[in-house]
Amino acid sequence: MRTLIRTVLIVVPVFFFASLITFGLGAASGLSPAASLSGDEATPERIAAIDAELGLDQPVAVQYLTWIGELLRGDLGTSWYNGFPVSQLIVERLAITASIAGLALLIALLAGVTLGLLAVVFRGQAIDRGITAFTTVISTLPPFVVSIGLIVVLSVWLRLLPSAGYVPFAESPAKWLSFVLMPAIALSLDGAADLARQLRTGLVHVMGQNYIVGARVRGFSPARVLWVHALRNGAGPAVAVLGMKIPTLLGGAVVTETIFSMPGFGMLAADSALRGDVPVVQGTLVVAVVLVLAFSLLVDVTLGGLQPASRRGARDR
Repeated sequence: MRTLIRTVLIVVPVFFFASLITFGLGAASGLSPAASLSGDEATPERIAAIDAELGLDQPVAVQYLTWIGELLRGDLGTSWYNGFPVSQLIVERLAITASIAGLALLIALLAGVTLGLLAVVFRGQAIDRGITAFTTVISTLPPFVVSIGLIVVLSVWLRLLPSAGYVPFAESPAKWLSFVLMPAIALSLDGAADLARQLRTGLVHVMGQNYIVGARVRGFSPARVLWVHALRNGAGPAVAVLGMKIPTLLGGAVVTETIFSMPGFGMLAADSALRGDVPVVQGTLVVAVVLVLAFSLLVDVTLGGLQPASRRGARDR
């Protein structure tokens, strides 16, 4: 509970500071929909009337207070481009990105934990060195390079998976998986590599602690020592790295969704920025900030539960 309260006290000011920066970027752009909405009737009087209707003639501080008040009520404004509510556009597109990022996170977890545990079990052997070399190489490849490579191999050469498009899961789970698998793999490799390296480092450090030696002396099996005693205490760095990869997944979605022509959250943000649709850009940035802070809160609470044995013993004394 102390960890949760302390984290919330940090997250809330960070959110308001991020919202201030987000709104400030939109205000500094100087963009206004008045000219495009007026069309052929774009007289100075008509433009001034539209700015007044949208509140763009108010001081920046007043505009921010109005915007943040509506934001806290769940109203992200209206798109300047098509007149749809920003929250509706984001919800529709976020489902696509969430499916890709969720599958990427699952792949990173499975691959990273498997490789990390194998490296620890075979520490110092050829398997350990091979995993270290593999994860080092994989972590240097940007998602767009991996995406292009996957398209060339799996779509062009082998013709196993489609290279572009999207089908909702409710419509066809099999087609959904075929469309999201390549972008999910492209986003997951960096996270899997970092997770494997950090898990190996944490477990190697823990394996030398006194309570691990004591567990071995008492005759516990190697599997029990690893899974019950070592993993909880050595997984902290890996969990922290996993939480730090959430912004990477959101940022990488902009690139991968563009490459695979998927109308997700990232493509919405990129297209809106190119069109100068300030309310949508601000809305996507705020939602991204909220997601990052929410996962940071979750990681901090999880790390609070994964206390090393020495800290638990000191607390109990």
